[in-house]
Amino acid sequence: MKKIFLIILTFATLSAQNSILKQFSDQFAEIAENANPAVVTILTEKTVDMSRFQRGAPQEDLFRYFFNQPRQREFRSTALGSGVIIDSKKGYVITNNHVVDDVDEINIRLMDNREFEAEIIGRDPKSDLAVLKIEPDNLVQIRFGDSDELRVGELVIAVGSPFSANLSHTVTAGIVSAKGRGNIIQGDMYEDFIQTDAAINPGNSGGALLNSSGSLIGINTAIYTNSFDSSNKGVGFAIPSNMVKQVMDDLVAYGKVVRSWIGVQIQALDESKAKALGLDSRNGALVADVVSDGPADKAGIETGDVIIEFNSQKVKTVDNLRNKVSASKPNKSYELILIRDGKKKSMRVNLEEMPSDEILIGSNVEESSNEIGIKVSSISRSLRNQYNLNAKDEGVVVVSVDENSPSDVAGIQPGDIITRVGTKKCTNPEQFQRLLNDTRKRNMVMLHLKRDGAARYLTLEVD
Repeated sequence: MKKIFLIILTFATLSAQNSILKQFSDQFAEIAENANPAVVTILTEKTVDMSRFQRGAPQEDLFRYFFNQPRQREFRSTALGSGVIIDSKKGYVITNNHVVDDVDEINIRLMDNREFEAEIIGRDPKSDLAVLKIEPDNLVQIRFGDSDELRVGELVIAVGSPFSANLSHTVTAGIVSAKGRGNIIQGDMYEDFIQTDAAINPGNSGGALLNSSGSLIGINTAIYTNSFDSSNKGVGFAIPSNMVKQVMDDLVAYGKVVRSWIGVQIQALDESKAKALGLDSRNGALVADVVSDGPADKAGIETGDVIIEFNSQKVKTVDNLRNKVSASKPNKSYELILIRDGKKKSMRVNLEEMPSDEILIGSNVEESSNEIGIKVSSISRSLRNQYNLNAKDEGVVVVSVDENSPSDVAGIQPGDIITRVGTKKCTNPEQFQRLLNDTRKRNMVMLHLKRDGAARYLTLEVD
């Protein structure tokens, strides 16, 4: 009797498991069925003028000799991407900026093979997003989800057109591998990527990343590649839906993205910088420079401050702070919590709209080489001319670097301007050496340097 009971229990368990798997499978199939009509294939064309590259080339006569025809002056270049319909009534489609950048024609193909010519409503290279518009003819849209609620390990589905239009509406599944990824794409980008192992390949750019409820929680944008091939390696990146929605709303309303600006250059905190500043945590953003007369300067923020909170939200990384500030409304006051000289300090800063031009901008007795292997001098007119220094630059200028010294290893060069040792300003060689001696007690020296208008901190270990 006991054996019969165990057999019945086993069959019941297997039946229950099969039922759960069937429900799970049905849910994924339903998500794909609902999403596919709202995911589109984007086909672009561009005319390339070959005469710019071929004019006067010695191969032209050979081309005519062997083929008895003139050299081709231009050709049509085609490219493929994906997009998502986010407003069926107005015909708005969201995609990546790099999919439609510098093209002559854009056509959008739906799952039912209908094609529409598309126009660009607005593009934002800094987030790599663009909004297109097609004729609103019986379209299906995807609802937005809240990417802030997404958890690492959560199941996700990617939909797009990898490699070819013949592979349109390919559905792949995976999990959220990480959140808040930055420094993925080179250049001046606002990055807060969702990382996923759902298969994403060339052509998937601009496609949908969906959660288990079928809501849009990201726009697939980039993949990790080892430079030998560009196929999926299980590391893909998507722009979070909350960022997508904000950028989309601004592009539709203004034709551009309205971002706020705080007026600082910020730098990541690594272990050596945190140690030099006496900090227990590497969370936060180190202020490497303050733009004169910018919002931060007016608020009293100083070079060497470490910003750890913005508007009651913890600042984990440089990208984290940058995204929080840019997403905030300009001409409003926000609270900052920062650490200065080891102490917490609360300040308020009035953010301003980001300007179109984002380029931030004693004696002449040479000091003998010191323990970190450099010679410095006060900034004179002749040194300004020699090293092409800005007239407003202050500090001491590096005039020589000893080979294989700590400064040489750290990359310091003649012409670099040292404005601070740690968080303390230095204006002449004597003051620089005195601060260097004080800081050296911790066997760690942190220098604030300027080079070609860019400012940053460097840390050097001293025996």
